[in-house]
Amino acid sequence: QSTWGSGFPYSADVDALNRRDSGLADMAAQKINEGLEHIAKAEKYLKTGLLKWKPDYDSAATEYSKAAVAFKNAKQFEQAKEAYFKEALSHENNKAFFHAAKAYEQAGMMLKEMQKHHDAVELIQKASMMYLENGTPDTAAIALDRAGKVIENINPDKAIQLYQQTASVFENEERLRQAVEMYGKASRLLVRGRRLDEAAQSIQKEKSIYKDIENYPTCYKKTIAQVLVHLHRNDYVAAEKCVRESYSIPGFTESEDYAALEQLLEGYDQQDQDQVSDVCNSPLFKYMDNDYAKLGLSLGVPGGGIKKKSPVAPQSKGSGPASHGNEEDDEYAGGLC
Repeated sequence: QSTWGSGFPYSADVDALNRRDSGLADMAAQKINEGLEHIAKAEKYLKTGLLKWKPDYDSAATEYSKAAVAFKNAKQFEQAKEAYFKEALSHENNKAFFHAAKAYEQAGMMLKEMQKHHDAVELIQKASMMYLENGTPDTAAIALDRAGKVIENINPDKAIQLYQQTASVFENEERLRQAVEMYGKASRLLVRGRRLDEAAQSIQKEKSIYKDIENYPTCYKKTIAQVLVHLHRNDYVAAEKCVRESYSIPGFTESEDYAALEQLLEGYDQQDQDQVSDVCNSPLFKYMDNDYAKLGLSLGVPGGGIKKKSPVAPQSKGSGPASHGNEEDDEYAGGLC
């Protein structure tokens, strides 16, 4: 009988834990020894002599690969990284560049496990370049995407660059669905980093590709994203232009997206914060990608939210401290002193 819930386990429970830990340690030690044996075999294959003039790079690479897997299973990531690196060099010496790139990519993933994210990305990028040179652009793009995921939370700017490179590779291969997915990742990070001018351009790129592949409903959503970005840039003209340019997209002017955008632009133009907030709190806006939903929820109208102008009611709801800003004409028009 165990008493784990009481906080005072019987010695039998402690013994079980000790046996488990001991078993894991034995397994790790076994894998490390296995890895060292493969390293020794690899080094033997690389030796030359009177009867062996050339190293056997192919066999050495195989042994280094087996060693790397053994070290990885033992969670000895430094040793695993070194083994993958030596595997890559052996493949390079054997002119097997695709396999060398694979090994470099795996070495990069070991660096990620060691929390050396920048070094990991550098090595995965090296692998990606080798894939491109070897004529396998799809694999190169997948590697770049992986590098972006590794670095996204640590260095978003670097991740943006990697996602844009990935998109470009896919686009060159006419794999537009994969390309637009990567542009989407870049756009969201640009919005998150408040790089709104670049975000507007990136979303336009997405929208163009979605139009090319005839995914019109997603074009409508991208128009909403564009409008939110432009309004946060305080560029009403650009926001309105985005909507007008979308008239050519089949079904747009009959969509709920169009109706909502018309309401949003009207409310923004008339400085009606209530109308803008109502639109941005609607399910259509709230259930967009999180970064765009946040843009909607934080959108304020010029002048700080003055209600629709009325010649009679100077004490309107919007005439509070929030209206104090640089638009002096708007303040006076609202009846403020």
